[in-house]
Amino acid sequence: MTYDFAPLFRTAIGFDRLARLVDTVPQDATGYPPYNIEKTGADSYRVTLAVAGFGPEDIELTVKDNALLVSGKVAAEEQKHEFLHRGIAARAFTRRFVLADHVVVDRAELVNGLLYVALRREVPESAKPRRIAINAAQKPAELPHAA
Repeated sequence: MTYDFAPLFRTAIGFDRLARLVDTVPQDATGYPPYNIEKTGADSYRVTLAVAGFGPEDIELTVKDNALLVSGKVAAEEQKHEFLHRGIAARAFTRRFVLADHVVVDRAELVNGLLYVALRREVPESAKPRRIAINAAQKPAELPHAA
C-alpha cells in the first residue's frame, strides 16, 4: 500500500527532503524485534527494542546520514539441547530509524533483554531563532535590489 503525501506539501516550503524520506521508508514485513518510541522530555526521546537472547557484544548501533541503524547477530553456538519448542527468536535483525535534524544518540543500555537507546535534540545556536532589531529612521535606507 502506498500513500500520496503530495497534498500535504503543496503549501510547505523547504520540506521536499521530508517528502523524499517518507517515500523511501522501507516497509518492514517481519516486525522483529518489536520496539517502542517514547518522548521522555521536551527534547529527549527513547527507543526501546526487545532483544531477548542478545548480549551487548551481539548488537551494533550505527548513526549515519540522519539514520540510526540497530543490528543484531548472535554468534552460532553449539547445539547442546534438543528443543521441543523454540519461541524465543535469536535471529539476526536490522532496524532502521530516521532521525530528525539535530537529533543525536546520547547513550544505549541493555537491561533484562531490553535495549534502551536515549536520543536528544541538540539545536546549534546558529540554527535557533533570533530576533532582528528594527531601526526607526527618518529616511528609508537604500536596500539592495534583487536582480
